[in-house]
Amino acid sequence: MRMGSLVSVLGLALLTGSVAQAQIKIGQTADFSGPAGVIAQQNRDGAKLYFDQINSQGGISGQKIELVTLDDKFDPKASAANAKTLIDQGVLALFMTGGTAQNEAILPLLAQHKLALVAPVSGALLLHDPVNPYVFNVRAGYHREAERAVAHLRNMGVQSLTVLQSEDKFGNDAAQAALRGLSTAGVRPRAHLKFAPQAAAYQGLAQQLAKADMQAVLLICEADAAAGFIAALRSAGSMAQVVTLSNNASPAFVGKLKEQGRGVIVTQLFPNERSASTELVRQAQDLAKSRGTGELSPAHLEGFAAAKVLVEGLRRSGKDQSRANLVKSLESMQRFDLGGLELSFNAKKHSGLDFADIAIIGPDGKFWR
Repeated sequence: MRMGSLVSVLGLALLTGSVAQAQIKIGQTADFSGPAGVIAQQNRDGAKLYFDQINSQGGISGQKIELVTLDDKFDPKASAANAKTLIDQGVLALFMTGGTAQNEAILPLLAQHKLALVAPVSGALLLHDPVNPYVFNVRAGYHREAERAVAHLRNMGVQSLTVLQSEDKFGNDAAQAALRGLSTAGVRPRAHLKFAPQAAAYQGLAQQLAKADMQAVLLICEADAAAGFIAALRSAGSMAQVVTLSNNASPAFVGKLKEQGRGVIVTQLFPNERSASTELVRQAQDLAKSRGTGELSPAHLEGFAAAKVLVEGLRRSGKDQSRANLVKSLESMQRFDLGGLELSFNAKKHSGLDFADIAIIGPDGKFWR
């Protein structure tokens, strides 16, 4: 082949994106430095375990996956601005945005630019019902967490349950979903209370609940508020069983609780990250060990599972890596085996997994199952 012809072929390859070093850009806006920073970092690191493995094997049809991340500091306005920046940079999809209000803020951009958001880190009802054509949930919704928590409390003999939520976007949406889950389980809470997520609101409400001699409290709020309220509840003399949702399933939350953490129930959306009885967990553990990244957390495992779902969608798209084709490819995933967990999407169902479990914070500060 003459030199001129070789240059022309290489130039054409660059234009068509068929060179092995071409990138599939995936965008993530999340809170990497604010109140949910530890979870976002672990989500990203868990996802990169799988992305790096795929890239080491040649990527997708010769193209490497590049995860481009921007920090929104848990500010919904920043989430929307970051998402717009990533879209303008040409990302194929958005990935693992954390927070209810943060995800809500980017929904109009998904519709405007017709690209998928894969694995939002929220079980918010607004992401599940009605079905959004561009949102692909990997984790189950908060309603499933509430159902699972109630089943466990019943087994413990608990008869009296109070739902306590922060009065904000997350609390309102998650409580609505939880109440739906409780209704499905045939449970009517003794009370449904709201509080402003500031320390001044904890003491009086905690004393009120202690006097009412509640057996259990389903606490729906962010980690700082949850830790503050639990401390106030114990100071008021209440020994009520506290249950909180998976948004608090992190070592950082356990650290905030300190000595008050023992016995608190935290719902979980993936199998035990320390048990090798599930193929998904074994795969993540093996990769983490080979890369020297240390012990897995629930957030690591969620990131790993989310990456597997996205990669399967990319594989099904083949060489046609377009936003529209990825949406179609994701919707074609029927009974996809994540590794002991089965996930399905279709045009009318964008809620992938139905798995929910509970964990109890043990005396060693780890989640026991």
